[in-house]
Amino acid sequence: MKVVLKNSDYNTILSHCTAGLPNESCGLLAGTKENDTVTVTKVYLLTNIDASREHFSMDPKEQLAALKDARANGYKIVGNFHSHPESPSRPSEEDKRLAFDPSIEYMILSLMEEGHPVLKSFGIDKEKNVTVHEIEIQE
Repeated sequence: MKVVLKNSDYNTILSHCTAGLPNESCGLLAGTKENDTVTVTKVYLLTNIDASREHFSMDPKEQLAALKDARANGYKIVGNFHSHPESPSRPSEEDKRLAFDPSIEYMILSLMEEGHPVLKSFGIDKEKNVTVHEIEIQE
């Protein structure tokens, strides 16, 4: 599986997550999925209503607005993202437990090393097995 992300969208995610420090930040990814390629076409920046350094909950009203906007533009929600301010870019036990949709991407941006953000994308199946997916950042 490969995820295609525009450089501008990567920078949008990075800015949102950096601005949210010291707490985790989150959002949704809309786009298309064809064969083994997910193409992100729009990034929705959502509020972490938990305001926590260790977990997040997306604002339900913002989630619904993002879903409606994606549908209106002919896209579907293909993934979500959140930051790990103080830990590596890998799903925590809570992240795996809360991963309810095996058909979407779960992106995690680690900000634990200042000046060296690490973005990774994962597939998480129904048995909570984690697979690392390639991210291709394009201009």
